[in-house]
Amino acid sequence: MFNFYEPMMGGHFEATYRAFPLAFIDKQSAEYGDKVILPPSALDRLASLHIEYPMLFKVENGATGRFTHCGVLEFIAQEGHVYLPRWMMQNLLLTEGQAVKFRNISLPKGSYVKLQPVTSDFLDISNPKAVLERTLRSYSCLTVNDCFVFHYNNKVCGCGDYEIEVREAKPAEAISIIETDCQVEFEAPKDYKEPQRVPPPAPAPQPAPAAAAGPAPEEEQEQQPAFTAFVGQGRRLDGKAASSSPSPAGGPAAAAAARAAAAGAAAGASTSGGGSKPAGGTGSSGGDGGPRSKAGTFVSTGNRLLDKLQREKLQQQGGAPAPAAPAAAPAEEPKEPEAPKFQAFKGKGYSLKG
Repeated sequence: MFNFYEPMMGGHFEATYRAFPLAFIDKQSAEYGDKVILPPSALDRLASLHIEYPMLFKVENGATGRFTHCGVLEFIAQEGHVYLPRWMMQNLLLTEGQAVKFRNISLPKGSYVKLQPVTSDFLDISNPKAVLERTLRSYSCLTVNDCFVFHYNNKVCGCGDYEIEVREAKPAEAISIIETDCQVEFEAPKDYKEPQRVPPPAPAPQPAPAAAAGPAPEEEQEQQPAFTAFVGQGRRLDGKAASSSPSPAGGPAAAAAARAAAAGAAAGASTSGGGSKPAGGTGSSGGDGGPRSKAGTFVSTGNRLLDKLQREKLQQQGGAPAPAAPAAAPAEEPKEPEAPKFQAFKGKGYSLKG
């Protein structure tokens, strides 16, 4: 038999009871709190000792040395029995019917507590501060290394139970949270894993600049004219084929042809000036030591009209015209006129008389 009523030394309440869960007396609502149910005899002894309120107790498992602290809810238990919440029996490693010691104690009011959720499901609560404030109303004290339970929203495994472990408390390892302003901090859940940071993708290599490839060919560097006027094949009004197609105006061939024509005109003017000297003169083509010719000799300039004028001038001066010198370039023989492709009013005639 257990000695349920140990002698009280110095006005302290001490007793040993057999521990049972609250489910044995149909007090499921008390599971989410730290209050126990004691027998009526405990109330009589506490009243005689003038214990201060709220009544707080230290609960200890003598076999393992584990202890915690609790309050009292009612004094209706069977004599020699005490009914505890399931989470408290698990913290004390108690089995049903095992002996547990009770002793009254006075705890300081807490000013700071650090809590740690056991599972990361606690992070899914939208407003954990409000939920925790409502939950702690059912608790009278907290002890370091205790793991208490609260119920919220039927989320976890259909039962809605969340476990919270007390990691730190001030000013002592066991504090009272009744009518006190206590600062609460949270640690990361025990099964929480930091999300892995994905490094940003490396920038794509930029292509080498075109200038490093080397100088471009001269043909590509030359800028072609954006617009060239009068480009195309020439056509005659009489329907005959054109002798040659004109070069594009402004192109390199046109510039070369213009320079050649200017040089030829300058040479013709110089020669004509030398042949206009009188027969009795020195016969030089100019005063710069050019080629000399005999007096009265006709020198062709390559221009038919100018040659005709020179011959007439020589005849007036009395000198017989010399045979014309060969032209610088043979004149193109005239082509025979081609018959027009279309001839109007050509055919047999018929009389209306028959």
